[in-house]
Amino acid sequence: MAATGDAEETQLQEMEEEARMENEMDSDEEEGLGIENSDDEIDDSSEDEKENEAEIQRLEEQLSINAFDYNCHVDLIKLLRQEGELPRLRKARQKMSELFPLTEEIWLDWLKDEIHLTEEEAIREKVYELFEMAVKDYICPEIWLEYAQYSIGGMGLPGGMEKVRSIFERALTAVGLHMTKGATVWEAYREFENAILATMIAEPPKLAEYQTYIDYEQKEGDPARIQIIFERALSENCLVPDMWAKYTKYLDRQLKIKDLVLSSHDRAVRNCPWTMGLWKNYLLALERHGADHHTISDVFEKALNAGFIQATDYVNIWEAYLDYLRRRVDFKSSRELEELRAAFTRSLDYMKQDVEERFSESGDPSCTIMQVWAKIEALHCKNMQKARELWDSIMTKGNAKFANMWLEYYNLERSYGDALHCRKALHRAVQCTSDYPEHVCEVLLTFERVEGSLEDWDAAVQKTETRLNRVNEQRSKVTAKEAHVARQEEEKTEQRRRAKADKKNQKKGQKGSRPGDKRKAEDKDYEDEWGEESESGLFGRRAPPGRRQEPPGGKRGQQVAPATVWKTQEDDPELRKDDCSVFISNLAFTMDDPEKRLKKLFEPCGPVQSVRPVYAAKGFRGYCYVQFEGKASVLEALKMDRREVEGRPMFVSPCVDKNKNPDFKVFKYNTNLEKHKIFISGLPFSCTKEQLEELCKDNGTVKDIRLVTNRSGKPKGLAYVEFGDEAQASQAVLKLDGTVLQEHTLSVAISNPPRRNTADKPGFSRPVGAMMPRSMVYGSRGKGRTQLSLLPRSLHRQTGSESKAENGTAPKPTGGESGDAGNEAQAKPLSNSDFAKMLFKK
Repeated sequence: MAATGDAEETQLQEMEEEARMENEMDSDEEEGLGIENSDDEIDDSSEDEKENEAEIQRLEEQLSINAFDYNCHVDLIKLLRQEGELPRLRKARQKMSELFPLTEEIWLDWLKDEIHLTEEEAIREKVYELFEMAVKDYICPEIWLEYAQYSIGGMGLPGGMEKVRSIFERALTAVGLHMTKGATVWEAYREFENAILATMIAEPPKLAEYQTYIDYEQKEGDPARIQIIFERALSENCLVPDMWAKYTKYLDRQLKIKDLVLSSHDRAVRNCPWTMGLWKNYLLALERHGADHHTISDVFEKALNAGFIQATDYVNIWEAYLDYLRRRVDFKSSRELEELRAAFTRSLDYMKQDVEERFSESGDPSCTIMQVWAKIEALHCKNMQKARELWDSIMTKGNAKFANMWLEYYNLERSYGDALHCRKALHRAVQCTSDYPEHVCEVLLTFERVEGSLEDWDAAVQKTETRLNRVNEQRSKVTAKEAHVARQEEEKTEQRRRAKADKKNQKKGQKGSRPGDKRKAEDKDYEDEWGEESESGLFGRRAPPGRRQEPPGGKRGQQVAPATVWKTQEDDPELRKDDCSVFISNLAFTMDDPEKRLKKLFEPCGPVQSVRPVYAAKGFRGYCYVQFEGKASVLEALKMDRREVEGRPMFVSPCVDKNKNPDFKVFKYNTNLEKHKIFISGLPFSCTKEQLEELCKDNGTVKDIRLVTNRSGKPKGLAYVEFGDEAQASQAVLKLDGTVLQEHTLSVAISNPPRRNTADKPGFSRPVGAMMPRSMVYGSRGKGRTQLSLLPRSLHRQTGSESKAENGTAPKPTGGESGDAGNEAQAKPLSNSDFAKMLFKK
């Protein structure tokens, strides 16, 4: 058995060896044959090329004989594409497309060949032209799909996104209904939009993103797309009233489909019942689409029970319903008219009972509902008696003091009444008006000038003069009272400031002398000497002559060599000319090289002789002096006041020595009532002079506009507008007060500037408390940290007598001394021994 196994194993090994040798021989033979075959293939290819070229020439010759041989064109294009002759291939395809509509296969081959060779934007436009030619021959979904996919490659170019969407929309219009292949175009479009959406948002859209999407679709103008994006946004933001208002507004103005419009309004008020505007728009939509009276009345009753959050909302919803009732009245039928009058009566009762009970106000202080009712009675019903009764009721509700209410009544009488009642109304207005009596008086005089007799004129003049005199007296009393209160506040403020300063000085004195104190005292003395002949502008004085100043860009604490000490004209006061100089302030402390910058800035005003910036230890102090060679340049420089420099308004004022002219003030406040100017508050910070002039020009001639800013140049939302006369200003107040500008409600009044700060006037005597330490002002315990009085009682008694002397009458001298001697003794400074005696005094 073992011998048999060995024999079989040996036989297997011999068979494997023979198979290996046979494979090696076969491979050698194949290699030899491969070399021979490659040579044969080269020969065959060259022969094929020659044959193809000959065939191409033959086809071209045949086409030259018969250009309408369709099969010849197809064969030529196939051979040229096989040979890779691109220029000749383009030419052949172009010739065939001019003679025949190309099939889908030919167009796709042509387009794919061109797409592989085009990358630049200019060449892409040629491919777009080819696609436009292709889609005109046959309705082919594959070509449209290839067109859309190719346009996606140019999406990064300007207008690329819009072009892709446009091609997809055209493709759906052309082949979207293709039974077998139209679905591929729909699917490609859907995948494209999903990809765009995935890149835009990584989470569900928010309200702002929906708003942007809606704005974009509204610009495109496709109603179906606009409606679906609105519905998507509202499904996720159903409690946003503004979104419902925007949607229903679009439906009302664009689609105007009754069922869709009314159902959307109904959903809006059900989702946001607290929003009065949605109910108001719902009522208008119902009337617009011809709903019956019962339906509109039911919706109005639901609105009254919706629970609005403001009293004015109930006024507005009542006005909307009353307007609807007025539009359906024939005024020849007594039934509908009586229904309207009953509705007006019910509205007034509702506002008085329900609304006032809930909000503690009627929501209609100007009685707009009653005013509308009065106009309807006068205009449509010719019932002036009822209109006058309504206006009497309006005036008894606290409106008799307002000039605009009387003028509304006067205009009603002027239009539908008679001269007798007009005169009576104006006389009552003169007597009762408290806000703008001047304007009412002017209207009365104008009326009598046109309508009245001499007796009427004399009576009107006497009545207006008496009334205006009384008004001026009242205003003077109020102004004096306000001024007194303002002075008291100023005195208190100055007392606190002085007490704080004195306490700070006392703390410094208790710390004792330090190194450098002597030098500081010398500098202070030197500054005081210089102060006798110093120049001063708005906010301070410049450095004394000869003092070492820190040059621009110098570091704090850096030693400056004597050779680098600046030499200015301040070293020689005779060279300084105040009448040829201006003072510049409110400049940025960080201004680089202010001397060079300001010299360049003021050179257009005239030759600049010198620029003297003022520096402190920390650098530039934000103000300087500019001296010109002539006086005429100063006038030009003053015109540059308030010009913006590095984001701040630059203040330019005359250069005046305050020691010689202590009463000089650059900015002077007008303490009188400026009847030809109006003061506007509540302006948006972005408001410009042009916008304000556009707002005010309808009321008269606008002479000047001044927007109030802070020192950094930022607006404060205030402005003064000057008109041609007082009547125009009064008319502007009546028309503009309460106007909304950029979502800001404006407050407008006649200009009445505040009084000037009297504490800075020469000769103004400050109260004694302002000159005393804090402990003396606030009592024996003062307001120190420890709440302990550290002064001896004798000093307190002395302080009391001293304060009485300064506050008014001087105390009588004691001990037989004369008044002068007593004053000298009192004013004599105390020595250390004097203080010691008082401390140990029993």
